[in-house]
Order: sequence, then structure tokens, then C-alpha cells
Amino acid sequence: MRYLSLDLETTGGKPQRHQILELAAVVEDSKKLLPLAELPAFRRVVRHPEYVGTAGALALNARLLEELARKEPNPELCTPEELLPQLREFLLTQGFKPDKQDCVTVTMAGKNIASFDLGFLRELPGYVTLVRAEPAMLDPAAFYLNWRKDTRLPTMQICKARAGFEDDTVAHEALADALDVVQLLRPFYELPVYKMIQ
Repeated sequence: MRYLSLDLETTGGKPQRHQILELAAVVEDSKKLLPLAELPAFRRVVRHPEYVGTAGALALNARLLEELARKEPNPELCTPEELLPQLREFLLTQGFKPDKQDCVTVTMAGKNIASFDLGFLRELPGYVTLVRAEPAMLDPAAFYLNWRKDTRLPTMQICKARAGFEDDTVAHEALADALDVVQLLRPFYELPVYKMIQ
């Protein structure tokens, strides 16, 4: 199975008010595993005329704001209008095919992808016409849930700790976080739960 592990960094948690600062995605093929560093990767920082955000989100993403403020050319810089056309181009070069309506539809993975990232993607020009997510999405939290003790889905940090990562801190950098999601999902390629149920 091929899927796109996608992560965003934003200026806050409200898609209609706040903005995407960074989008990164990596293509994973569960039948042809590559070292994480060799996975096809896409990363863009997004320049807006001005930024609206919460103090916490802006502080967390200070490095991105510094990158966006630089004057020198940056091949990873784009506008919100350019973001999905460029993601679509990347997906096409990776062998994803458009459907009959010429939209590239992909299975997406990510921590909180359905409840957070998807809301921001839907606000972008070209969502549904150029690129869209399959309805079912992969969130590693479901794989690391302790059904007897947890009262909510585990955070990324808890997932990493339960997976035995040497470093369980969350980078809050889109590409690093997208790669962490792949690493969290990989152990389950060989452990299909449906085969364990009698």
C-alpha cells in the first residue's frame, strides 16, 4: 500500500482564521521499504501577506517565521495558492494517478490528520479539484492505544515512547513529524491485527 504521511505547522488551531506555515509529506510504500532518509519528500513554507496566530503557535514556530522573513531565494517557499498545485506535481512525479475528474486522491497518514490537518487542507485553493484525501486516514495513535488504561488517544510523544524510540520528543517540524508517523506505522505492516483475531 502507498500512502502519504503529511504534517502541517500552523499559526493556530482554527482553519478559517489561522494559516499554514509549513507543509511536508513523504511517500511510503509498504511493499518496497526504503530507509526513512530516502523516502520521496515534499516540503514547502508558505508565505502569506500577514500572519494571524496564537502566541503559543507563533512561539513554537519561530524558526519558520525567521525562514519566511529571509530575503534570499528559497526553492521551498510558496504562496497558499501555489501549495496544492505543487503538491499535486510532486504526487504525479511519484506515480500517483488523477481520477476521472483529474483530481489526485491519496491515502493520508498523520498524527491528528483527520481532526486537524484536513481542516486546513480544505481551506486551500484546489482542494478537491487538484488533490484530496481518501475518506479513511491513518493515525498512529490508534495503533498505540492502551485500551485498558487510556482515557484518550495517545499523543505523538506517548506513541513514540510506547514504540521504544530512543528520543520521544516531538520536533514540531513538518518533515521530521511526517517521518516519525511512517516509523510508528512500519511495525504494523507485518502484524495485521485481523490475523490475530480467532
